[in-house]
Amino acid sequence: MAAGGVAVDGGFNGRITASVVITSIVAASGGLIFGYDIGISGGVTTMRPFLQKFFPSILRKAAEAKTNVYCVYDSQVLTAFTSSLYIAGLAASLVASRLTAALGRRNVMVLGGFTFLAGAAINGGAENIVMLILGRILLGFGVGFTNQATPVYLSEMAPPKWRGAFNTGFQFFIGIGVVTANCLNYATAKLSWGWRLSLGLAVVPAAIMTLGALLISDTPTSLVERGKLTEARQSLSKARGNTDVEAELTDLIKSSEIAKAANEEPFVTIFERQYRPHLVMVIAIPFFQQVTGINIIAFYAPVLFQSVGFGSDSALIAAIILGLVNLGSIIVSTVIVDRYGRRFLFMEGGTQMFICQVAVACVLAIATGVSGTQNISRGYAILVLVLMCIYAAGFGWSWGPLSWLIPSEIFPMKIRTTGQSISVAVNFATTFVLSQTFLTMLCHFKYGTFLFYAAWIAAMSIFVLFFVPETKGIPLNSMHAVWEQHWYWRRFVKPQL
Repeated sequence: MAAGGVAVDGGFNGRITASVVITSIVAASGGLIFGYDIGISGGVTTMRPFLQKFFPSILRKAAEAKTNVYCVYDSQVLTAFTSSLYIAGLAASLVASRLTAALGRRNVMVLGGFTFLAGAAINGGAENIVMLILGRILLGFGVGFTNQATPVYLSEMAPPKWRGAFNTGFQFFIGIGVVTANCLNYATAKLSWGWRLSLGLAVVPAAIMTLGALLISDTPTSLVERGKLTEARQSLSKARGNTDVEAELTDLIKSSEIAKAANEEPFVTIFERQYRPHLVMVIAIPFFQQVTGINIIAFYAPVLFQSVGFGSDSALIAAIILGLVNLGSIIVSTVIVDRYGRRFLFMEGGTQMFICQVAVACVLAIATGVSGTQNISRGYAILVLVLMCIYAAGFGWSWGPLSWLIPSEIFPMKIRTTGQSISVAVNFATTFVLSQTFLTMLCHFKYGTFLFYAAWIAAMSIFVLFFVPETKGIPLNSMHAVWEQHWYWRRFVKPQL
């Protein structure tokens, strides 16, 4: 039994098999391209040859003797380079809802890989700002497709008892992509053409993910949804490790028939009163994930560390350390998410991140002064790095993986891909706004920027405490019981017979 007395086995065989592990690892590698992009863009924007070619005004500003330490990288064109990807990703994620239903989860992952590969090639050969932004837009389309399809794929393929662990694989590969990109940035920073190598080598994770996706089967749910029952039976049998899958297949067929019989427009259905709890979750959770400030720190980690006193090389090393801590914490989440549940990790991670953001603000206020014109000492810079690492660990085992997991597991089949699309779109929309404004905020709010994020972390922890139910171990087709038993959301949902 899971929280609230909901059965967790669904009567189906949910053991882990080699097939489902291998398939899920290959699918989760879709996170590589997102992570690589997050890591690579921040490091490239600190490389002098890259700035000389595309953003010379930043180098002139850095050369000024009395520049505020928070304001060196305040450039709207520079932030457009980073944030243009997220507008494209937002548009792609909404389109991907229909594509994922019509073409299947796997095929949309393949499409995303090819699109990302094209964008990486254009960025690597960019000769002007237009080419740079065009490449970023194609990268955004690729990430939008894969971020929509991959979490749904993992949730549908995994045994219910270990769905949380399998789904964290996506965040784990995002972490691998970030660390790989940071290491590559460090290795290429001294080369005059190093930025081209860093941006262009994004074709490698894209190729790995695309080739891998071509070799795996689609999920049984997606195959049933598209009327491919023979393939669905084979996929389910392979995933579960035996041929006795008729009960689970029948349940999927029944859910699919109910969805088709309704003959409703999913983007209309999802706004019905009975799906109000689900809609609130897929808007609030990705929004809150981003206002923790994590992706902003990941994008601009080298820039941030240079701003607070590290040299160029030291800033890139600090970004690598931050990425490694985040990666290790995701492994922790994989081990404990299905044992202690989602709510526990949300609350613990939120508390840890809140304390660290407040502490970073205090350290920067003391070290740089209220005006931000004092040079920060190396000791204070290292303390900022330590606090950032503790913060990254808290995010890595809580809001990082869980923000992909929860939206992918709470919806009924008929609006599952639609719900995931809205979740990804909200994620990208929030990321765009934050990434476009972060360097300006850092310049004007100074250390207060981190108090801004701390306030949001406090708000989202209160939200989880009162409104997020526990979903660990519950089969996807039994998830309705979670809302029926919740103290607040039960007033919205219709009990299912």
